[in-house]
Amino acid sequence: MPKHPFIQFLFCGLVALSFTSCGIRKSLNHLPDVSSYNASIPERSKINDSTFVVGNSFLTKNAQGLWELYVEGDALERGLISGRLSEEIIYKQEGVFLDKIESMVPSEGQQKFLKKFLSWYNRKMYQHVPEEFKAEIYGISRYMSADFDAIATPYLRALYLHGAHDIGHALQDLALVGCTSFAAWDEKTEDGQLLIGRNFDFYAGDKFAEDKVVSFINPDHGYKFMSISWSGFIGVVSGMNEKGLTVTLNAGKSKIPLVAKTPISIVTREILQYASTIDEAIAIAKKREVFVSEAIMVGSAIDQKAVLIEVSPKNFGVYEVENSDELICSNHFQSDAYKNDRRNKKTIQNSHSQYRYDRMQQLLKEEDKMTPEKAVSVLRNKEGLDDKAIGFGNEKALNQLLAHHGIVFKPEELKVWVSANPYQLGEFVAYDLNTVFENRNGNPSTVTVSNPILNFPKDPFLETEAYKNYEAYRILERKVEHSLNEKETIDDSELQKLSELNPNYWKAYYLVGLYNYQHRDFANALKHFETAATKEITTIPDAEQVSKYIKKLKRKLK
Repeated sequence: MPKHPFIQFLFCGLVALSFTSCGIRKSLNHLPDVSSYNASIPERSKINDSTFVVGNSFLTKNAQGLWELYVEGDALERGLISGRLSEEIIYKQEGVFLDKIESMVPSEGQQKFLKKFLSWYNRKMYQHVPEEFKAEIYGISRYMSADFDAIATPYLRALYLHGAHDIGHALQDLALVGCTSFAAWDEKTEDGQLLIGRNFDFYAGDKFAEDKVVSFINPDHGYKFMSISWSGFIGVVSGMNEKGLTVTLNAGKSKIPLVAKTPISIVTREILQYASTIDEAIAIAKKREVFVSEAIMVGSAIDQKAVLIEVSPKNFGVYEVENSDELICSNHFQSDAYKNDRRNKKTIQNSHSQYRYDRMQQLLKEEDKMTPEKAVSVLRNKEGLDDKAIGFGNEKALNQLLAHHGIVFKPEELKVWVSANPYQLGEFVAYDLNTVFENRNGNPSTVTVSNPILNFPKDPFLETEAYKNYEAYRILERKVEHSLNEKETIDDSELQKLSELNPNYWKAYYLVGLYNYQHRDFANALKHFETAATKEITTIPDAEQVSKYIKKLKRKLK
């Protein structure tokens, strides 16, 4: 059996494919009915290399490097306009994501099977995505390149990619690290208003996060809303609507799902477009069948609080704090519905979810009255419990230095702050939904719609030697991991540099220990494993692995 989780996933699919092809042909030929929509789209005007206009809609890049997309109209119009405005970015984004997959499935034979497997695995997805959103995805797919048709046709690829977030959470090696979020209100905030902050740690490579898109959607039905994600993606991972309702996603532990149903980002998109209160959000979430476990933090200006909607393929729970005005979410469930869930208990015990939960609790207590600026500071925190130095990039930190974005919401004022690159260290760019959606009729913007006066500056950490060392460490870490996988040699000076660049990080010593073990330098391997054991190791299984190597090496060196 292949050891890599993704290859194992494909292997299981191969077994399934050998037994059935039921429903595959129908899903491959399915297209949404768009006959009732307006398919007439104005030409795109190019203002400059980073500003494009189609009718009242526009795409422009701000000074901080964030793309700002405004789109209006019916479902098909929105898709066609988004696709036309973002055509080049979609091509780049899709290429980056598929390159990531190709690196994990390198052989031509496996890639051919992947195409068959995706058609089988996603055979029921089209039945679980609302017709409106399928029409929007279809519109976007009209501007997707044929260069990637080896995987699937443009429409099917666009549909499948909306489940990438879900599969990334089910298969840890693909994308999941650990998102952390919080909400505070009443006595916990300076002005008593609801405040929400979150880090979105979906990681598909550095290039994938280069072109973040802040979308402002003005649909013909439902509420206007904003979200932050990437081009070609209509789902929502972090967003707020004009009623001050917010949604953010935090993964729960899932078993590898056997069939795709409703992508979680489509559920949250529906909530954002059609719910104004927590009860309305719960009602929408209840009626959709998902295929992974996820916690949806819903904040509401109308209700002046936040709750967690915890969904999984076979369970549903709502967690609401009692006698408190603070809510924290990491990657385990907290509602009564999951109290006896074996997988959830294992997550709390073995992962870094509880550690990050405790760290967030500690920081919120230190801050007393929370403000948006303090929320940004919390999201950027790189230390462990009690301010312990645990190494940069440690998954026990709230800021693991790989987040796709950090975001802060002030729902009652319809204000939101979105981080610019890198990670959540860049400037937090402010937007006011009251002004963004004002005077849009016949008035496409060719300049930023942000409110620069309210921006929060970039993290001073970016100017430090420690940050430069961390970036150098990441490059070297990948080089050492490649050498281990390919059983290649690497210069001793580079191995030594690994821990010098990130001296408090357990993995720097662990990798050198592995390399020395692989090359039968057992004394040196033992030394590095023993040093790794003194650091803050990410999970119990990681700590157990280090301990096993230490015991094995001590026996060998007797």
